[in-house]
Amino acid sequence: MTTVHDARPPAEAEQLHATRTGRAVGAGAFRPRQLLESLPTALRKLDPRHQLRNPVMFVVWGGSVVVTVSAILDPSVFAWSIALWLWFTVVFANLAEAVAEGRGQAQADALRSTRTDTVAHRIGPDELVEEVPATDLRVGDRVVVEAGQVIPGDGEIVEGIATVDESAITGESAPVVRESGGDFSSVTGGTTVLSDRIVVRITAKPGESFVDRMIALVEGAQRQKTPNEIALTILLSALTIVFLLAVVTLQPMAGYSGQLQSLVVLVALLVCLIPTTIGALLSAIGIAGMDRLVQRNVLATSGRAVEAAGDVSTLLLDKTGTITYGNRRATALHPLAGVRGADLAAAARRASLADSTPEGRSIVELVARNHGLPAEASAYEATAEFVPFSATTRMSGVNLDGRALRKGATSAVIAWLGPESATDTDRAGLEAISTAVAERGGTPLAVADGSRALGVVELSDVVKPGIAERFAELRTMGIKTVMITGDNPVTARAIAAESGVDDVLAEATPEDKLALIREEQASGRLVAMTGDGTNDAPALAQADVGVAMNSGTAAAKEAGNMVDLDSDPTKLIGVVEVGKQMLITRGALTTFSLANDLAKYFAILPAMFLAIFPQLAALNVMQLATPQSAILSAVIFNALVIVALIPLALRGVRFRPASSDRLLRRNLLVYGLGGVVVPFLGIFAIDLVVRLVPGIG
Repeated sequence: MTTVHDARPPAEAEQLHATRTGRAVGAGAFRPRQLLESLPTALRKLDPRHQLRNPVMFVVWGGSVVVTVSAILDPSVFAWSIALWLWFTVVFANLAEAVAEGRGQAQADALRSTRTDTVAHRIGPDELVEEVPATDLRVGDRVVVEAGQVIPGDGEIVEGIATVDESAITGESAPVVRESGGDFSSVTGGTTVLSDRIVVRITAKPGESFVDRMIALVEGAQRQKTPNEIALTILLSALTIVFLLAVVTLQPMAGYSGQLQSLVVLVALLVCLIPTTIGALLSAIGIAGMDRLVQRNVLATSGRAVEAAGDVSTLLLDKTGTITYGNRRATALHPLAGVRGADLAAAARRASLADSTPEGRSIVELVARNHGLPAEASAYEATAEFVPFSATTRMSGVNLDGRALRKGATSAVIAWLGPESATDTDRAGLEAISTAVAERGGTPLAVADGSRALGVVELSDVVKPGIAERFAELRTMGIKTVMITGDNPVTARAIAAESGVDDVLAEATPEDKLALIREEQASGRLVAMTGDGTNDAPALAQADVGVAMNSGTAAAKEAGNMVDLDSDPTKLIGVVEVGKQMLITRGALTTFSLANDLAKYFAILPAMFLAIFPQLAALNVMQLATPQSAILSAVIFNALVIVALIPLALRGVRFRPASSDRLLRRNLLVYGLGGVVVPFLGIFAIDLVVRLVPGIG
């Protein structure tokens, strides 16, 4: 066995692997030091052009300018204190976004460090190989890549087979096999060929490679606001306008009552009443949602895809590799009555010699072990015409000296035999054996020699432990699970019953998948699915969340709106959980933000009019020292609570599978009630300190 070593320096290789697994600097758990590291970026974001993107915080920024000017014209400890903490509020809001972007920047820097100036060996029109910089490659160019060389750009293998080191992308050190003509022909620029020689057709323009897109996305440079985020921004803007009008109309009322309020007090009231907390954290929540996906080695092409994952109500899951381990192996041969087991074994072996799938190889191994037949094709057998498996025929086999040997789905083999060739007895025998195998949860493959049915090969698979519990959790969230499989309906139902899946689509073709997705969407459901082959591309494009496997074809990755770098089909469930967590986090912090305005109302309004309306003292439930200390304490709390909630916005509210009603009750109890109680305690504690400041207390 050959041991493959990473050619990078140990420190760089360790940093890269940590980055891809979410443990790099700036990724994973929140560190308080990130606040200090991101402070310069937060200060740069004080540019009014940046503040205009967030209407709520732009109002705070404008109020900070107004109060600062007022403090200059009429200086006082109170005015300067309010001005200072209003600027802190804006900076802290910028800090939340800067920390979120910084985490992505750390991952992008590690990815960028893996890119090198690569020399490509391009095949010219005259089939001569020329050396050119990788940046000169264009879509459609063919390049030769040999052992030890770096693949110069994204593409598909058109010739050859090789082992490839993809640790620069996935963080996994184990090499993978990539070959032409299948669903594992896609290669990524920046990965290294470890053995053999391949010819790659370039499919991406310079600067638009997969790694380039990853860097742009994890940096947040291409993050667009999602529909729900846009809707919430509009709502927050409307609330801001309402409170702005309320504060503007308050001054005439105050003048009529004989106590005009200073501009400083009015701005402080406005800033404390508008939803500054969620306005400050909204962008960070969206960036952190994509960051959590990157930590799971999933690349989302947009925040819209992450949000859609949170709203998904139907999951289409491949049986093989997702619900079961996917290593189906031949475990038994079942000959028809009157057929010798040796004849069935010989026919099954020859029909599987050119079948490179794990199932095909396992058939050859089974007959070699139990019947003593050779595992390798003889020179005579090598001259045969091999018939590869296709999704259309659902069969494979070999044509040798006028004999046609086939193995495949029972219904397909019976249809291939035709009514003239297959007797009623043979058909009944194949169907009976296949039904018995399927009822055990196995997969039957019928074998035929020309016009003669021989029997059935039994393939066995194992349902992954704990998958039934995962499906039960999804069911509590109102998510329907559908198993997609090429197995016959009986086998599919047996696996479905064992795994606890809600529905099943058996003997599925690409057209069947597409039709099912459209049917679910027509019922008002959002659909998520995974895929890796070109034949999955239409369904991936149609699905609301299409997770393409990184090991799959370029067509599949282009069609999906997410790419799983680990090529793990079970990751789809985790993707949905990340989307749910982002939506729950946004809802929880919105609830908290709106609720804590109530406490600030009790702090500021009584303080403003206590002198002319002594009866308002009853509303001063926190027993704040003076009107000035009450207003300043509310402004300080309004700023500090943003910093306090940054870790929660980045980490996300803890996700527990539950129904929508239960989640709503929990949010109202924890974040609604908490949003009322915490400000009362916080403002009271701050007032105990503020009242000691000369000119305030």
